[in-house]
Amino acid sequence: MKKHVSSDMIEMARQMDLLTYFRLYEPDELVRLSDNVYSTRSHDSLKISNGAWMWWSTGIGGYTAIDYLIKVRGLPFIEAVERICDHRDRLPPKSERRSEKQNNAPRPQLLPPHADSNFTAIQYLCSRGIDKRIAVECFERGLFYESLPYHNIIFLGFDNENKPRYAGYSATNGQRILGECSGSDKHYSFRLIGAENSAVHLFESAIDLLSFATLLKIAGEDYHHYNMVSLAGIYAPSKDMGKANVPVVLLSYLDEHPMTQKVFVHYQKTK
Repeated sequence: MKKHVSSDMIEMARQMDLLTYFRLYEPDELVRLSDNVYSTRSHDSLKISNGAWMWWSTGIGGYTAIDYLIKVRGLPFIEAVERICDHRDRLPPKSERRSEKQNNAPRPQLLPPHADSNFTAIQYLCSRGIDKRIAVECFERGLFYESLPYHNIIFLGFDNENKPRYAGYSATNGQRILGECSGSDKHYSFRLIGAENSAVHLFESAIDLLSFATLLKIAGEDYHHYNMVSLAGIYAPSKDMGKANVPVVLLSYLDEHPMTQKVFVHYQKTK
């Protein structure tokens, strides 16, 4: 007989964060690392903090318990919902959950610790063709760092108060592991803002942006004069272009730079 879960059960399951799930179901699995950071006994690279979780060794992350059960435990969707709803009597009333969700501030970022040096990160960028002087300068400006324990490179984006609001990671060991740290806000993705001018250049990723800066330097131009912004990934737009969404980071940039008159889009050509 095919199993079935109601829409109310699905909504209820989606309200449970991972820390609450472990406290209800598997308290012995939790390993407390600090006041608000936890790990698990089964996966020491999986960290839980401020309502978010990230499994750093795989690049998988999320916010909810159902994300964890599906992405990490491999449970089918219906089974994951049923497991969570076994404790539905312990969840707060739906009206309270909705109120909490509406009133919550933006989720804090869950960032991995810094490595003692940036050697591996710099080598990785150079292996991708990035000019070493550009890479070192970006590191010295705090625009990226090398993380522990896997020595990934973490690209950062900051708000107007110079607080990190975006973090994207990429493996430096040749594996295609990349993504965004939990709590990242795409409004503030990785960028290099140059002298005041009327143009901005858009790129899919931080690596593409740095590659363009390198090409400018090779051509004898000063990349410091250019405004370059990473879109932190691309997406397939709606077939109805009238309904397609403009990337939020571009909207944010244009709000901050109202004199912009030209937008150059740099995408890799794919077959």
